[in-house]
Amino acid sequence: MLVNGIWKERWQPVQAQDAEGRFIRQTASFRNWITPDGAPGPTGTGGFKAERGRYHLYVAYICPWASRTLMVRSLKGLKDMIGVTVVNPRLSDQGWRFGGYPGADDDALNGADYIHELYTRADPHFSGRATVPVLWDRETRTIVNNESADIVRMLNSAFAHIVDQGPDLHPEDLTTEIDALNAYLYTDLNNGVYQAGFASTQEAYEEAYGKVFRALDRMESRLSDGRTYLFGNRLTETDVRLFVTLIRFDAAYHGLFKCNRNTLRSMRGLNAYMQRILCIDGMSDTVRIDHIKAGYYSIETLNPSGIVPQGPAGI
Repeated sequence: MLVNGIWKERWQPVQAQDAEGRFIRQTASFRNWITPDGAPGPTGTGGFKAERGRYHLYVAYICPWASRTLMVRSLKGLKDMIGVTVVNPRLSDQGWRFGGYPGADDDALNGADYIHELYTRADPHFSGRATVPVLWDRETRTIVNNESADIVRMLNSAFAHIVDQGPDLHPEDLTTEIDALNAYLYTDLNNGVYQAGFASTQEAYEEAYGKVFRALDRMESRLSDGRTYLFGNRLTETDVRLFVTLIRFDAAYHGLFKCNRNTLRSMRGLNAYMQRILCIDGMSDTVRIDHIKAGYYSIETLNPSGIVPQGPAGI
């Protein structure tokens, strides 16, 4: 936790709780947008023009929110335009750190040891948690945005005049439906698994557990008509949002987060859907099961022994 730019206390997984013991997620702090001409986006200030090689992503394979941005970067043909640095999946006393694990990178761009150092470079007086993803501007040496939902939207559209590749993940004719399903999935599933895992009362846990499995059942039913994706044959950002939770379910949420009514593998429709997305070119490169397991099972409050389960061994 940073307080006025100084690291003050050991990293803790629970960001906040309400009076009933429900896990409350911190809101993002940097909300600027990359736009084709550098004009301000829906939030924040202007000056961040879409340019080849100017921007860089800091991500963790363990983190579903960061993995969203990796998926969209690949789907939109931006891998040669936007670099990536992957942090160590094991959370340290100072949060996300660089290097020291197979597949994790040193910070060659800024020479930082911890993600929180990037936050204080962007704002020397920053107070709050230092999270991933971080979208970094090489030119002004600051954080553009650390909200994955914003980053997904800007990667979908901001660079289209430079690299016009991949599906439109937020098409205008589906905007209302996408936004509504996004909101439901976030509340009941994407964040619901965390509310189950980090609940501090039985009542809060059972409430979250119920939401998670009602959402999974609802998505299983939605796919039962044989559609390829949530909106028929069109891949959208909602599929990206659902996939990142599904791919982590059996490896982390089923056991560690006590979302154990059943495994995802036993849900035939959702499992097949997850595999279809995984088979899209470039998607398997955004998933590292070893990082996912090592990261989640390094959370001391949930797994004080630090033992990482042997299975599942792969995707």
